[in-house]
Amino acid sequence: MAEAVFRHYVKAEGLEDQIHIDSAGTGDWHIGEPPHHGTRAKLDEAGISYAGQKARQVKPNDFDEFTYIIGMDDSNVSNMRKIARNPDVTLYRFVDFIPGTTYTKVPDPWYTGDFEETYRLISAGCRYLLDKIKKEHNL
Repeated sequence: MAEAVFRHYVKAEGLEDQIHIDSAGTGDWHIGEPPHHGTRAKLDEAGISYAGQKARQVKPNDFDEFTYIIGMDDSNVSNMRKIARNPDVTLYRFVDFIPGTTYTKVPDPWYTGDFEETYRLISAGCRYLLDKIKKEHNL
């Protein structure tokens, strides 16, 4: 969901040629699958494309290729730290990009069933993240 929402915001700003966006999971159980049907329904409702998205697993070279590596919860961040070649790599929690939030993680709607809550948090975090990237990279 976050990849699709962020891609949507980046495209709306005309920055899709300057910002490379990808997402990956720390587990391998959904490799090659499209987003969850609940995510697709929420994105369809919001008019956000997820065309071409397929699940993949985080790879060690992702930490060399991407500037911002972001986990949805502490478990994601911990698992990514184990995959990274460099133990000092900077990893972020997605909720760190949501000013004033009391959330410590983005609830996984696969477990909670609340795709609206997850969409609301992701939308807020993606807007703030895009603003941060634009400022830091003079875009």
